[in-house]
Amino acid sequence: MLTRAQAEERLKALRAEIEYHNYRYYVLDDPVIPDAEFDRLMQELLALEAAWPDLVTPDSPSQRVGAAPAKEFREVQHRLPMLSLNNAFTDEDVIAFDRRVREGLGRLDAAVEYAAEPKFDGLAVALHYEHGRLVQGATRGDGYAGEDVTANLRTVRSIPLRLPEGEAPAWLEVRGEVLMLKRDFQRLNEEARASGGKVFANPRNAAAGSLRQLDPAITARRRLTFFAYGIGQVEGTGLPPTHAGVMDWLARLHFPVAAERRLVKGVDGLLAYYRELGARRHVLPYEIDGAVYKVNNLADQERLGFVARAPRFAVAHKYPAEEAVTVVEAIEVNVGRTGALTPVARLKPVFVGGVTVSNATLHNQDEIDRKDVRVGDSVIVRRAGDVIPEIVGVVLERRPSPPPPRFDILQHYPVCPVCGSRVVREPGEAVTRCTGGLYCPAQRKQALLHFASRRAMDIEGLGEKLVDQLVDRGLVETPADLYRLDLPTLAGLERMAEKSAGNLLAAIDKSRETTLARFIYALGIPNVGEATARDLAQHFGSLDALLGADVERLQQVPEVGPVVARSIRDFLDEPHNRQVIEALRAAGVHWREAAGKGSTPGPLSGKTFVLTGTLPHLSRDQAKEMIEAAGGRVSGSVSKKTDYVVVGAEPGSKYDRALELKIPLLDEEGLLRLLGDESDTG
Repeated sequence: MLTRAQAEERLKALRAEIEYHNYRYYVLDDPVIPDAEFDRLMQELLALEAAWPDLVTPDSPSQRVGAAPAKEFREVQHRLPMLSLNNAFTDEDVIAFDRRVREGLGRLDAAVEYAAEPKFDGLAVALHYEHGRLVQGATRGDGYAGEDVTANLRTVRSIPLRLPEGEAPAWLEVRGEVLMLKRDFQRLNEEARASGGKVFANPRNAAAGSLRQLDPAITARRRLTFFAYGIGQVEGTGLPPTHAGVMDWLARLHFPVAAERRLVKGVDGLLAYYRELGARRHVLPYEIDGAVYKVNNLADQERLGFVARAPRFAVAHKYPAEEAVTVVEAIEVNVGRTGALTPVARLKPVFVGGVTVSNATLHNQDEIDRKDVRVGDSVIVRRAGDVIPEIVGVVLERRPSPPPPRFDILQHYPVCPVCGSRVVREPGEAVTRCTGGLYCPAQRKQALLHFASRRAMDIEGLGEKLVDQLVDRGLVETPADLYRLDLPTLAGLERMAEKSAGNLLAAIDKSRETTLARFIYALGIPNVGEATARDLAQHFGSLDALLGADVERLQQVPEVGPVVARSIRDFLDEPHNRQVIEALRAAGVHWREAAGKGSTPGPLSGKTFVLTGTLPHLSRDQAKEMIEAAGGRVSGSVSKKTDYVVVGAEPGSKYDRALELKIPLLDEEGLLRLLGDESDTG
């Protein structure tokens, strides 16, 4: 009989030995003991933990299948956003990417060193380690918040539950992809067919469905795999200066990393790697849909920064999609939030790129005419970028005789199929539109969803099913009607209780205070995205100035050309849209005006800021928004023209550069003082 101290010591040794053999088997694919010996070690561990239940730890190998089923997944906010990558589909796209990188680094005549690696076709996750112990795992979600799937990730045997002693930092976020190996996918479907269970279309769907099981025991039986591709935040240790060095460091910490990763020079190296990897694509143990290229030097990555929601220093080079031939059974239209009638080909279902495709977009009348797609035609279908099904062309040899008539949207749909309003196609425009505006239920629903979206008015809880009820019951016709809703009305809707109705009302009330840029974007003006809305807010400074601007003045805004200017002016000239804007104002919706041309300069007018590190209370987006609202400019790199560098926890090389150039430094408190009164801080 062991003493408590002896049991603790033996358990520690057993856990370390079992995790080592898990690493040899699941990560290195090089076991050094037979399965029977591994089973004996596990049985000894389980027996000891049964005798000493208070000595069971969350990072014990026994806990890989031991969690109770969850009722739901709670939300996890990412410390740093998990951004997506821009895509490249052709050699020319890659050449352009490399040129932008060299221009951004000021090295037009020098070949850049890149880290090239496979683009896994799985589910992105973030693993959080505290003092070497796995404490949390989350899905990517929308990039800003994901789902807590810690219990399920513990079942993935290639994920270390504890990092090697002496090498683990105080805090480490590892980012990577959860996927299912081809052999495990084949075995899963064979078992499903034998038992009459669900058969998955492809390994990615199987991995995503397995990771989001509420019962971790089901996830454990699915044999998922993990590969690390980078890190988020790290505290308590220095990092290698290159991405390749970081990947080697992660491998030393026992994380699986792709054996197919390479260091290459310049665009020739990138394209050679792409072709080499593509030639081996079908013999790899896992599915990939492209190659990922990252500037290898981390300091150069920081200099290049980000554009919109993607890094400038990386790109995903996608492989050509798989193609198949099927028949167009009908052509119908969908009505979007701007009234655009988008033609959709209804196809005889066909298996393409791992999924069954039955619809494909035809974009507009010009696209239909260019490809000459007709009902009854045999067509080549592919999944563009392995995501959106599209028709590549018509197989004319299989066209029926006599030939089917050409398809014309205006002939088939002279009125909107949703509201019956007149349909028009303006001269010079590719889009055919319904003239019903916000009175059209299809546009009304989409306009409301857009208005409430995260990047617009951010009304949490106002989803598609709820909007359907509000519109179908005649409770909401325009966004302004949202601010007239009350608790009894909302609580009386399907799947709504008093608590959820109260939460939604609170979110609606909170949205009354916003920024001018968000408000402009929320209106859903055709051709006006987030960036254009922000440019309009900064240029005009107030909504009234924008409302009074003619086409010529609108074209003075950066990136606003004749088409966008005309689109803005047409929207603002529509009496109904003006009524909605005034109704929103009357409902108490207000915003912080931007420091536009001709308006009173903000306290930070003409000042350039750089942000580095994590601020205690403000996110990077919040800080940037506040600076820009006060007339300042936020840059991605430090230079002699930088006025201030705002420094948070774990700052990067921008902090060192600021010290070198003797740029004034601000913490969050200093930034807030500066926003209130610039004279407070020197």
